[in-house]
Amino acid sequence: MLPADVPLSHLSPSVLLLLLLLPPASSFFPNIWSLLAAPGSVTHQDLTEEAALNVTLQLFLEQPPPGRPPLRLEDFLGRTLLADDLFAAYFGPGFPSRRFRAALGEVSRANAAQDFLPTSRNDPDLHFDAERLGQGRTRLVGALREALVAARALEHTLARQRLGAALHALQDFYSHSNWVELGQQQPHPHLLWPRQELRSLAQVGDPTCSDCEELSCPGNLLGFTLLTSGYFGTHPSKPPGGSGLFTFILQISFPNPGKCSHGGRFDRSSSQPPRGGINKDSTSPGFSPHHTLHLQAAKLALLASVEAFGLLRNRLGDKGFSRLLDISPASSLSFVLDTTGSMGEEINAAKIQARHIVGQRRGSPMEPVHYVLVPFHDPGFGPVFTTSDPDSFWQQLNEIHALGGGDEPEMCLSALELALLHTPPRSDIFVFTDASPKDAILTNRVESLTQERHCRVTFLVTEDPSRLQGRARREVLSPLRFEPYEAVALASGGEVIFTKDQHIQDVAAIVGDSMADLVTLPLEPPAVVSGRPLVFRVDVLLQRVTVRIHREVSSFWIRNPAGVSQGQEEGEGPLGHTRRFGQFWIVTMHDPPQTGTWEIHVTAEGTPRVRVQAQTSLDFLFYFGIPMEDGPHPGLYPLTQPVAGLQTQLLVEVTGLGSRRKPGDPWPHFSHVVLRGVPEGAERGRVPLEPLGPRERGLLAASLPPALLSTAGPFSLELIGRDGEGRRLHRAAPQPCTVLPVLLELGGSPGFLAPGSRALLSVRVASFSGPQDLDLRTSVSPSFPLTSNLSRVRLEPNETAWGRLWLEVPDSAAPDSVVAVTVTATGREASPVPPTHAFLRLLVLGPALQDPLAAPAHSSGPILAATSPASTWVTWGRGGGGRVGNPWWGTVGGVLLLGLASW
Repeated sequence: MLPADVPLSHLSPSVLLLLLLLPPASSFFPNIWSLLAAPGSVTHQDLTEEAALNVTLQLFLEQPPPGRPPLRLEDFLGRTLLADDLFAAYFGPGFPSRRFRAALGEVSRANAAQDFLPTSRNDPDLHFDAERLGQGRTRLVGALREALVAARALEHTLARQRLGAALHALQDFYSHSNWVELGQQQPHPHLLWPRQELRSLAQVGDPTCSDCEELSCPGNLLGFTLLTSGYFGTHPSKPPGGSGLFTFILQISFPNPGKCSHGGRFDRSSSQPPRGGINKDSTSPGFSPHHTLHLQAAKLALLASVEAFGLLRNRLGDKGFSRLLDISPASSLSFVLDTTGSMGEEINAAKIQARHIVGQRRGSPMEPVHYVLVPFHDPGFGPVFTTSDPDSFWQQLNEIHALGGGDEPEMCLSALELALLHTPPRSDIFVFTDASPKDAILTNRVESLTQERHCRVTFLVTEDPSRLQGRARREVLSPLRFEPYEAVALASGGEVIFTKDQHIQDVAAIVGDSMADLVTLPLEPPAVVSGRPLVFRVDVLLQRVTVRIHREVSSFWIRNPAGVSQGQEEGEGPLGHTRRFGQFWIVTMHDPPQTGTWEIHVTAEGTPRVRVQAQTSLDFLFYFGIPMEDGPHPGLYPLTQPVAGLQTQLLVEVTGLGSRRKPGDPWPHFSHVVLRGVPEGAERGRVPLEPLGPRERGLLAASLPPALLSTAGPFSLELIGRDGEGRRLHRAAPQPCTVLPVLLELGGSPGFLAPGSRALLSVRVASFSGPQDLDLRTSVSPSFPLTSNLSRVRLEPNETAWGRLWLEVPDSAAPDSVVAVTVTATGREASPVPPTHAFLRLLVLGPALQDPLAAPAHSSGPILAATSPASTWVTWGRGGGGRVGNPWWGTVGGVLLLGLASW
C-alpha cells in the first residue's frame, strides 16, 4: 500500500519503480497456506506476486494505453495494489485479469514447489544453504538464463517454471544467509550479475556461529564481516567445530564456536554444536531462530525480486515481458485444420474468421497474443506453426489449401496433441474437420493434456454423425466414430458442433465469440431432459448473454424471470436476436439482461446440445494441493488434479471482485463450492469456503475429504455466493476435474537439453487408496530414444515406487524446439484403473552464442555495460536513502521505492 503522504513532486512515471506492498498477511515459507504455521509471515508467494505487480504498474505508467488517458500514480496512493485494479485502470472497466493472475500463479507455484519437489528440496545450491553461495549464484543465474531462453522461444510455461525456481533461490539468499545481520540495507549488488565475483565469503575453517540452546538466537553469529549461510539437515553434514589458535581464542568468549545451522525444529543439524540457527524464514521462533529479522529480510528479498523482473523486462522488451506474464486480457488463436481435398469450405471459413479477428482487434487490448496453426491429413500431421506476429500467421494460414486425400479417418488427435503442446494455457483451440479420428487410441492422453494445459477444445465438424455416405472410406466406420471428439470436448469444457458445408462460415463465427473471454453459465439439469426446463441464473455482473442450441431440435423457447418468452423464430424478439444456420441456433440477449432465473424449454428427438455463455470479469481460478505441515517449510504442495485417498485442499482465487463496486460498498462473498458429477450433473457434495488473507484479494480455501473424492468419474466445480447487496452469485469452472487413482510425477533437473546429450529423468508413482497393479508406458515427441527401468509396479496403500528414464538427444535436434515426455500408468487386467498421465516439457538449447544475461554488445551507458553494475539512488517511503547496485533499472533513471514503511 502506498502511504498517502508521499510527496508527489518526487514521482515521475519515466523514473519510477514502485513497491506497493501488501500489509504483512502471510517468505520464505512457500505459499499462503504457510500462514497456519507462522501467522504474520511473508511467503515466497507474496514476494513473487508483489514484485510482479509493481513491475507491471511501472510498465503501465511508462507505456500509456492507446486511446485511453495515462495512468496517474495518485490513483494508487493509500490503496492495496491488485491485479484487477491495474487492468481496469489500464485497459478499461470489465477487461479481465484472469490470465495475468493465472500466469503469476504459475510462477508462484513453481517457486513454492522448490521446497517440496524431491529433485530440489534438499539441494543446498538451490536454497543458498551450507555456505554454497557461489554454487547457489551459479544455479540462480542459470535458472534466469533458462527463463529468458524459453520466453524468447515462446515457451512461456517453461519460462515461468524456471523463473519461479530462480526467484525462490534469490529470495532464500536473504533469509538463509547473514546478509541482513551484516547490516546491509540493500540487495546484494552482484548476486544477479554473473560476471561479478562474490567476495568476502566465509571459508571452510572459519567459525561463524556460537552455541544457542534457545528457540530464538538473536546473538549467535560471531562478530565478523564474512558472508555465510546455515547448514540444513545432513546433506551435506555440518562440519565439526574448528581447531587451532583462532578457535581456541573464540571458545574463551563463545561456547562451542563452529558453522551455523539453518535452524528450526525440523533441522537435524541444529542439534549438533553449535546449536541454534540463523534462518529468517518466518516470524515463528520455532521455525526461525532469527525470526525478529524476518521482515527486514523480506524487504530485501522483495527489492531483489523486483530487480530480477526488471532484468527480464530489459532483456525481453515490453512486449516479450508482457507475453511472459500474460499482461493482457486477450487470449491466443489456435487452429487445427484438416487439409484433405474435401475441406475447402472449412479452410476458407477458418481463414475468414482469422482475418476478421486479426483485422478487428489489431492494436486493441483484445488482439491475440499468440497464434498457433497445425494442419493434418492422413497419414501425416503438422508441422506446428507458432508466432506472435498476426501478419506471419495470416500468411501461413493463407498458404494452406485443401489438397489430396479425401478418405476417412484422419490423424486429428495427433495434430490436436501437437497444438496443445504449443498453445499457451487457458486458451481456446478450434478443430476444423469432416472426418473421424484414425488415432483414437490417443483420446485419454489428449483429455488429460487439455486439463493439464487448461485449454478448451471446440470441434467444428462438417459431417453428420448419422450419415454414412459422401466421403470415401477405406473401411466400414461406426456411427460412434466421433465419440473421441465428444470425450475430449467434455474433458476440456468445449463442445462438438456438427454442421454442413453451406453453414460452416456462419457457424465458425463462434471462434470470435469464444475469444471474448466468455464464461459458461451452469445449467440445471446440465443436459436436456424430456419434460424439464433447463434453468440458469443471471446476475448483475453478466452481460452479452448468449444461448447456443444445436443438433436435431424440433422447437425451443426461452423465458426470462419476468415471464416474457421468445421462441425459435429468426430475427428480433422481445428477449434478443435469433440466428439460425441449419440445425444451429444462436440467441443473443438484449443488454442488460434481466437478473434472476431463466428457463429454456427444448423439444427434440435426439440429444441436443445447449450452452449459455456471458461476458463478465467476475470469475475464478483454482488449483489443488496437499498440506505439508510436518517439515521445515510448511505449505501446500500443488497438484494438477486431486488424488484418491489424499486429504486435498482446494484453493480458489476469485477475479474481478471489484467489478462495478463503488468505494464503501460491501465486497461480494462466496460461501461454498458445489461438486457435481459430469456429465449427469448429480450433486456429490458441498464444501464451505474459508477466506485466506484480506477479502479484496479473493483467496479462498476448502478442505476436500477423501470420501468426497472417492467416486470415480469427472466432476465440476461451482462457486456459490452473494454480491454486496445479498443477491445470488453462481460461477462454474470452465472445465471438469478428474480424481486420479495414483500420484504420478515426472521430473528432471534442469528442464533444458543440449543436442548430443543424454538427460536423466525421474518418475515417481504412489498409491494412497488401495493396492494397485500398474503398467507404465513412456512416449516422447519428437521420437527421440527413451529408455526406462520401470515398466511394471505393484503398490500397496501408501507405498511409493521410483524409476529412471534416459532421454537421448540427437545431434540433429533443432535448437529452441520443445520435447514432450509422457508417462502413462494403466491398470493391468486384474486392476481396471483408469489411466493416469504425467507430462514434462523440455527445451533444446542451441549454441550459447551470447549470454542472454550479458549486456547487448551495441548498448552504451553505464547500466548495460558488461563490466560493472551501475548505482542508483534509492529513496525510502518516509525519508532516508542509500545506494544500491542496479544494472537493469538505470535506463529509466533513478529508482524510487514507496510503501516500505508499512512493513
